Amino acid sequence: MFRTLASRQFTRPALVARANGALARGAFRLVTTDAQAYKMILTETQGRVAIITLNRPKALNALCSELFHEINDALARFDNDSSIGAVVLTGSERAFAAGADIKEMKDTEFIGNYKNNFLAHWTEQLGRMRKPVVAAVNGYALGGGCELAMMCDIIYAGEKAVFGQPEINLGTIPGAGGTQRLTRAVGKSKAMEMILTGSVNLDAMEAKTYGLVSAVFPPELLVEEAIKTAKKIAAKGAVSVQMAKEAVNQAYELNLSSGLHFERRLFQATFATKDQKEGMDAFAGKRKPNFVHE
Repeated sequence: MFRTLASRQFTRPALVARANGALARGAFRLVTTDAQAYKMILTETQGRVAIITLNRPKALNALCSELFHEINDALARFDNDSSIGAVVLTGSERAFAAGADIKEMKDTEFIGNYKNNFLAHWTEQLGRMRKPVVAAVNGYALGGGCELAMMCDIIYAGEKAVFGQPEINLGTIPGAGGTQRLTRAVGKSKAMEMILTGSVNLDAMEAKTYGLVSAVFPPELLVEEAIKTAKKIAAKGAVSVQMAKEAVNQAYELNLSSGLHFERRLFQATFATKDQKEGMDAFAGKRKPNFVHE
């Protein structure tokens, strides 16, 4: 179903709030409401951008297995949809995700967790995503919420965002990448301080200073700015975007020599694509490229 933002027929709270904010700024855009039914997330598309909104308001978007099942399902659908070029993942203005659902996991035991590889399915789909994912983080991003944001390729934060890893206060440690991704993002000393105390958090500007987030925006503009960036990415050649994402991610896995070799091979591979020919022809001809994502 297609609706313009000028319409008053929005039925979902996230779309209503987003529409009101855009109308106040005089911005109109075509929104497609995703027909897929979910209980804990909302999905929509704008052109070549898909937006996934966590929607457990009473639980501050606490992460649970059912929520991750829905997130993973939506991500897989959009990753395999050739009409989508990038994804925005967001929550509410109060909380991106305030952590894991402790009620769900508190009575689990080691053997069951080990045999079922507990938490692995929380991270697998984002790790497999070929298309870029932009996290738009308002409010709390604590524990699993911070880890979820760090699984994304770009993080934008609202001015009131708070990032932290308080698991030590519960007698455990981060289990969905916090010890690894946070250390890579902010450095060993700050990561140790945050994880070992469980009480040292980063506000939005601190997170930007440490390099955890790329940019900070007023809360009411955050999602719109994330969508703008996602649209810029989605307008580029899809094959080159995927290759660029692969190359950057390999910087965390390879030594410099191997990483440079990997990058060079992907660069050379772009010359087998239609979009490389179109991009360079357009540049030489001083015109805008018309990428076909091949």
